[in-house]
Amino acid sequence: MTGRGAVPGPVGRPCAVPACTDGIREVPEGFCAELFSSLRRKDQRLRARQYLHGLLAAQGRKSIRNVAAVTGDPAAAQSLHHFIADSTWDWRPIRAALAAWAEKTELARALVVHPMAIPRTGKQSVGVDEMFDPRRRRTFQGQLAYGVWLASPELTVPVNWLLFLPGTGAPGTGEPSPDAAGSTPQGWAATAALTTPRDAGVRGRPVVMNVPGGATRATLARFTRDATPVLAQAALATRLAVADRCMPGYRRGSFSAQVILEAARSVRQPVRHTAPGGARPAARSLAAAVPVRLAEEAVAGARRLLVGEWDDPDRPPERLWLTDMVDTPLQRLVEYADLARCVDREAAWAVEAVGLRDFSGRSLAGWHRHVTLASAAYTAAWLGFGPLCASRPGGLTCPARGFRPDGPAPAPPAPPAAGKEAPAPRSGTPAISPQRPRPDWMIDP
Repeated sequence: MTGRGAVPGPVGRPCAVPACTDGIREVPEGFCAELFSSLRRKDQRLRARQYLHGLLAAQGRKSIRNVAAVTGDPAAAQSLHHFIADSTWDWRPIRAALAAWAEKTELARALVVHPMAIPRTGKQSVGVDEMFDPRRRRTFQGQLAYGVWLASPELTVPVNWLLFLPGTGAPGTGEPSPDAAGSTPQGWAATAALTTPRDAGVRGRPVVMNVPGGATRATLARFTRDATPVLAQAALATRLAVADRCMPGYRRGSFSAQVILEAARSVRQPVRHTAPGGARPAARSLAAAVPVRLAEEAVAGARRLLVGEWDDPDRPPERLWLTDMVDTPLQRLVEYADLARCVDREAAWAVEAVGLRDFSGRSLAGWHRHVTLASAAYTAAWLGFGPLCASRPGGLTCPARGFRPDGPAPAPPAPPAAGKEAPAPRSGTPAISPQRPRPDWMIDP
C-alpha cells in the first residue's frame, strides 16, 4: 500500500496550469500524463489539465465559467466548453487509466454502485424528468445518475458512470420497453456495474448494490447470468422463502425479511465494522445470515443469504442485504456492506468539492466527460494534491477518515450492553422474544 499523499509511478513536474497558492501540493505531471495519455492532441491534454485544476481550485459551483476563471487564460471558457461539450474524445480510456492508477495505490475489495440525485430546473439538460431519489425517498425534478466506485477501507474512487434516461432501455440490455427490467432505475444501476469491466477495465470484484430496492428478481438474475457476485440492499418488506430446514418457516410459504430475521435473533453473531484508515477503533454490532430464496422462486430458485445488521439488539435490523455469496463468511459480508457506507460519506463530500453534479449542458457526452474529469479531480484530492488539500484546517480529511458534511463524525456505536449479546450460533429453532409478535408459523394450531 502506498501511503496517503504518496503517488505511485512517475511524478515529474506539476501539470501545465497556473501555479497554485503557496504551500499547496500541485497535481504532478505523472498523474496527468498517465490519465490523459489517450488524448492524442497536445491541446486536448492541456485542456484536460486545465479543467482538472479548475475543478480543484474554483470556488462554489464548478461551472465551466468558474473553472475557466482560475486558469488565467481569457479564452479558456470557450475552449473548455468546446472540449467538454462538443469535442470527440472518448472518456472511457480515462476512466480505465483512473482505475489502474487507483489499483496501484490500494487494491480494491469491491465495486460499489451508488445513486446520485442531480436537481435541475427546466428540461433542457439531457435526462431531466420527475425522478424518485432512492436515498431521500422523495421525488424531485432533475437527473438520476449511478456511479461505480472502486472501494476498500483505504480507498474509494469513482471509475464508471451511467445517467438514467427514462423511457429507454439501459445500454447493453436490449430491452427497449419502458416496462422491461433493464429500463427501471434498478436495471440501469445493474448495467452501470456490469459494464464497468468493459468501460474501466476492472474485473474480478464482487458488486455491492448500494441502491434501495436493488434486490429485485430481475436485477439479481442479471448478475447471476454474468457470473458476478453481488450484495444488494433489501427492504424489511421483501418477500422471501426460508431455504434452511433448521430454520422456522422452512417450506411454509413466503414471509417478509423482517419476520424471517425476527425468528433468527438467537443465531446473531457479533461482527466488527471496518475502521477506515485506522482512525478509530472498529465498532461492533450484531448480524445474522439466513439461507433464503426469492418468493417467486421458492421451490427451485437460486439459494441466497439474507443478511441483517443490528446496531440496537432490541430493535429491527437497521440494514438488510441479499447476496448470492452463500459460502462467504458473515464477517466478510459485513465488511462489504461497510464499503457502501464509506462511499456514502465520500460521495457526499465529492459532490460539493469537485462538482460531480455541476454540469448543466444538454450533451450526454459532455456530461460523461465532466463526471470523468471530476472523478479524476476527486482522486487527486484524495492523494493529497491541489487546492482542496488546504481548504480546511489540517488539510483535506476524506469522509472515510472522519469528515461529515453536517459536522464532526459521531462516536462509534457502543457495543451491546451486558446481557444483551447474542449467544453463540447453534442449530435448531431460534427463540422469539416474548415482547414481539410471534410469526404465524410458530403459533400452535
